[in-house]
Amino acid sequence: MGLEQFIARRVSASGQNNFTSIIVKIAVAAIALSLVVMIISTAMLRGFKHQISDKIFGFWGHIHIYDTNITRTFETVPIDISNEFYADLVKLKNIDFQKPAGILGVEIDGVYTQQSTAGGIGQVQSFTILPAILRTKEDFEGVMAKGVGADYDWDRMSKYLVEGDTISYDSTASRQAIISKVISQRLNLGIGDKINVDFFLEGKQRKRQFVISGIYNTGLNEYDKRFILVDQRKVQEVLGWDEDQVGGIEVFVDNLDDVNALSEYIYYDILPSHLYAETIKERFGNIFEWLELQNVNEIVILALMVIVSIINMITALLILILERTKMIGTLKALGMKNWGIRKIFIFQAAHIIIRGLIIGTVIGVGLCLLQQYFGFIKLDEKNYYLSVAPIEINVWIIVLLNIATLILTLLFLVLPTYIVTKISPIKALRFD
Repeated sequence: MGLEQFIARRVSASGQNNFTSIIVKIAVAAIALSLVVMIISTAMLRGFKHQISDKIFGFWGHIHIYDTNITRTFETVPIDISNEFYADLVKLKNIDFQKPAGILGVEIDGVYTQQSTAGGIGQVQSFTILPAILRTKEDFEGVMAKGVGADYDWDRMSKYLVEGDTISYDSTASRQAIISKVISQRLNLGIGDKINVDFFLEGKQRKRQFVISGIYNTGLNEYDKRFILVDQRKVQEVLGWDEDQVGGIEVFVDNLDDVNALSEYIYYDILPSHLYAETIKERFGNIFEWLELQNVNEIVILALMVIVSIINMITALLILILERTKMIGTLKALGMKNWGIRKIFIFQAAHIIIRGLIIGTVIGVGLCLLQQYFGFIKLDEKNYYLSVAPIEINVWIIVLLNIATLILTLLFLVLPTYIVTKISPIKALRFD
């Protein structure tokens, strides 16, 4: 232990007068409060982004494949999944790709690095969507009937089921349907109720009857009010397609960071020329752009909290220096250099900051855990897509927040300690 650190510990242990003690407590509280806000806001924003993204991916997949003609005709164009490309999709694993090299997030023109994906394709499933009108005896509702097959991953969807069960598959096309909670409330429908669905194809009305087997609620209101899930074979039957003809393909990747590289590889190296692949982030860009804006909010909150910590610590440090004017004069008279004396107060400030960080971490993590397990902060699901404020605790981010707050605050405290160099030993020893 150095001399400066030893003196700083003794000074801290010796106590201060009432006014200085209050200032130090305020500084500790400010550091703690700032860290609490940073921990909660970071955990909540991360949870918010991830839960909404998971809902969208769970309903749509990560990559969509469809026929390029659909964008021109706006009609459902079949994709034949008996072709070789579908088998290549299912078995696609890690790939190598080139990524533009960059420094601090800035890309360098013409310079690329060779990288490999962390994973490959985790799940491939087909779907066919057809507009329809859902009718009851009293009312009707325009919907999109999404036909899903036996390859559909119900594990992703099951967590959004609020009543009933998933569609069961056997040798014949199922008459079961899953509707959203929004539609069930609008039309006053429940499990086991029969619904008539009218499809319109080439100017002709084609009626089918279904039985409600389940009710889902994702919280994504623009999707919940439009989509019902049915057996894909029923939709193929209406369209006059065989079982190998589908409207589109949903692809789930093992690692979300690989989605852009895999999407490009699928489009250029696997798919035939008449098919197109795009990520869901591209297809529903408005939602993901809105989610990306939350990163700006996070940065603003973190910056403001660090500024609050710095301002409070500068105030506290200046008061500590003025309180120890006689000590400074004595140390200078004994031959200690200005930088050595400044280090004493920097160490003392570090002690205050660390106390605040420890208290802030305990309170911040504690509040996050309470919200995670008890969900006492509620949200309007229609506006926020979630009924409870989500929390995602990341230990490394909390550690980084502590370290960054400590380092940045101490760096800004070096300048205020310069006042030590202006204190004359003779005047300091006379100071009362």
